[in-house]
Amino acid sequence: MKVILSVAAFATAASAFSAGKPAFTRPSTQLYGEFGASSTSFYTTTEKQDSYASLDDILSEKCKDEKVRAVIRDMLEVCADITEALRTALVTVEGSMNDFGDAQLSVDVIADNLIWEAVKKSPVVREGASEEDPVVRDVDEGGEGEFTVCWDPLDGSSIVDNNWAVGTIMGIWPKKTGLIGATGRDQVTSLVALYGPRTTVVVALDDGTYEFSYGCTPEGCQLPDGSWEPWICSRSAIKISKDTKIFSPANLRAAQDVDGYKKLVDHYMENRYTLRYSGGLVPDIYQQFTKGQGVFSNPTSNSSPAKLRLAFEAAPFGLLVEKAGGKTSDGVTGGSILDVQINGVDQRTALCIGAANEVDRFNEYLDLN
Repeated sequence: MKVILSVAAFATAASAFSAGKPAFTRPSTQLYGEFGASSTSFYTTTEKQDSYASLDDILSEKCKDEKVRAVIRDMLEVCADITEALRTALVTVEGSMNDFGDAQLSVDVIADNLIWEAVKKSPVVREGASEEDPVVRDVDEGGEGEFTVCWDPLDGSSIVDNNWAVGTIMGIWPKKTGLIGATGRDQVTSLVALYGPRTTVVVALDDGTYEFSYGCTPEGCQLPDGSWEPWICSRSAIKISKDTKIFSPANLRAAQDVDGYKKLVDHYMENRYTLRYSGGLVPDIYQQFTKGQGVFSNPTSNSSPAKLRLAFEAAPFGLLVEKAGGKTSDGVTGGSILDVQINGVDQRTALCIGAANEVDRFNEYLDLN
């Protein structure tokens, strides 16, 4: 009661003081156009489910080929191993170079070594090729391997020291085509892991693209022994809208040489698209699966040549995006990236990928139609 009286007395005194002083008027703040993060940030609308299907549940229903199921399990297992390694490893220069003269980071080497161990151990893998060492190598000691696995062990080396999200990209081809001479459309599956606050992996299955989350403990996913399902399906049959207001413009240097690309970027800005670009291929495209929209563009020019690898990056992502209803462009003919023949392990390519209508706009503005 005493406290209440004291507060009341203070309020009365303050009122009397202010009555004897000229009123202070704060200058008004002028706001231009829309304001507030909700209009441009595209917050999640995903609601909590009562239960979540396990990896095995989804694979048994959505992946009819037993060997494809096996290679997916093996590759997700190594993505879990990379997750744990990233949590404890410092990002330092390893003292070695990859085949392109780039200094390898400790985490690059760790991730690459883990994947090599996984493909050598897997009974269904016959060949492997790493972006760090782009040579197709035989790993099939038992002689019963079925697949060629190509991977970028840790995409995002230039941003991983910032502790930003990075990822692993894998494309998987059957024995009947191998890699050289095949196209991205020949892949039996592909997957992309995103290592951020959580580890999530999108996987191409028979009827679409699915996301699996690692190490989560939602209600309904605890096993009888008290442990938890290592992988649960967090998004099913993902769909990418034909339209988008999110853009990720890579290789902006090319806009100085390619008038159509400058026109395209101007279109994004003039029409108030939301920029979402980190410089990491995995998070910059992966957001299309979580937001259900987006477009990533990476054209080339004489002074800004292609950097993306067809087998290690563009083709695996292309399969995932097209299975989710998106579209791709090879940046040359305007055709799908999945129809480009792989004639070299380290073959480079331009790329536009994401919302179908925006990929069409890319082709139109760059005169690729």
